[in-house]
Amino acid sequence: MTDGAPVIVACVQLAPVIGDAAESLARIHAGLQEAARRHAKIVVLPELANCGYVFADRAELLRAAEPLDGPFVRSLVEAASSLGMVIAGGFAEIDDGIIYNSSVIVDRTGVVASYRKAHLWNTEKTCGFVAGSGHPPVVDTDYGRLGLVVCYDLEFPEWVRMAALDGAELLCAPVNWPLYPRPAGERPGEIVRVQADAAVNRMFIAVADRVGLERGQDWIGGTVIVDADGYPLTSIELGTPQVVTASVDLALARDKSISPLNDVHADRRPELY
Repeated sequence: MTDGAPVIVACVQLAPVIGDAAESLARIHAGLQEAARRHAKIVVLPELANCGYVFADRAELLRAAEPLDGPFVRSLVEAASSLGMVIAGGFAEIDDGIIYNSSVIVDRTGVVASYRKAHLWNTEKTCGFVAGSGHPPVVDTDYGRLGLVVCYDLEFPEWVRMAALDGAELLCAPVNWPLYPRPAGERPGEIVRVQADAAVNRMFIAVADRVGLERGQDWIGGTVIVDADGYPLTSIELGTPQVVTASVDLALARDKSISPLNDVHADRRPELY
């Protein structure tokens, strides 16, 4: 793991194609190649990047699901090895007949962390996904100590805090944020909550969202990389397919002080909560 050296983090905002795994994979690898051209060493892909999101029923989801050692994850490991990067991204995982909304962190050695989304959103509960029960993983990599959650998990401060307390310097968050009405001129609430998550934990967060109208559902396309003070490091261009990058000194996330006498972790009083 590097110590104090800035690293370039990238998030790939793309449109998966439901029912066309080959095209989805082609778009993913195009994004990874662009991230590599920008010298990114940590890259985050969207939730369910390999298969899309709006499934008609469990049978359709079942056709899209793959095991952890399936072709999608293997392709990410191959890309991580050839491009010299760490990749986090989401896929539909099947294990012993049970389907999870999962994400992985991979590097040149293989899968270094896997995670099954614990907090299911809306129709994920009815189309065939089962909620995971494991805590957010936090792992050391060549470029920093990374945590992993998926989308709606970000709405639960306790869950994000768990990764922070385990020492995550950068929380990787593959998401599919559905587009809903909001007041004119307002930033999407999802982005605001990520900024708050980062600030109250003094931790960087990299969110990779998706785009592309899918079966009548549009998406925020709110990909963003946020610093440990809660401020965006990337321009927010909603709904646009893109690769965003930021140079990040992850060592700054190890300092939890916000004044000479305050520390956002040491000042906690969990015995009162």
